Amino acid sequence: MIMPIINQYVTGLDEDKAMFLYFVKAEMSTPCGLPARTVLTSYYKSKHFKGCSHDRYNDQTSPDEAILCDDNNQSMYCQLLSGMIHRQQVLCLGAIFASALLHAISFLECNWVSMCNDIRTGKLSPVITDSGCRLAMSSILKSADARLVDEIENICSRRSWKGIVCNLWPKAKYIEAMVTGSMSQYVPALNLFRSMFISNVKNSSLYRITTKLNLCMVF
Repeated sequence: MIMPIINQYVTGLDEDKAMFLYFVKAEMSTPCGLPARTVLTSYYKSKHFKGCSHDRYNDQTSPDEAILCDDNNQSMYCQLLSGMIHRQQVLCLGAIFASALLHAISFLECNWVSMCNDIRTGKLSPVITDSGCRLAMSSILKSADARLVDEIENICSRRSWKGIVCNLWPKAKYIEAMVTGSMSQYVPALNLFRSMFISNVKNSSLYRITTKLNLCMVF
């Protein structure tokens, strides 16, 4: 429901792709042997997520195999790599929580060189061992334009990463994440978004922060 509403203020979100970073957690067992997992993990592994019909407001850059990978580092790598391959098509991006979004920027800073090599060679780094990720990413890498590498290297090799999100995804119109009280430490970083509107949607202690990207001075 929320995307059609946001689309009234940030138009054209249904015209191309979205890059939202989603992650699952490994399933655990209770002392009595019952399986236990997080609510989000249950949703992502359910038929409601995997079998959902095409949503024109949520055409994801990330393949399901990357989202459902239990290894969060491999999942993050593949989701960011796929997002960069589709960088000229991404209209909105974000994560469930602001902490994950900020972690993604830090992860990208450490791994962009390897990702560029993947795009240049058309082969996924051997660091990624998950079979589902490798199979899904192989087809995405085959369709990647090798000229992307020069653009990404030029952006990521700059001394300052201020504006990195808008530079890597130049058509992005907004970034979305949620902040809880315990995540107040991330608010200063979020405040670097210069043109902001906040949707006062409150769910318990969760606030959805929607940042409109008109003046792109972020990170």
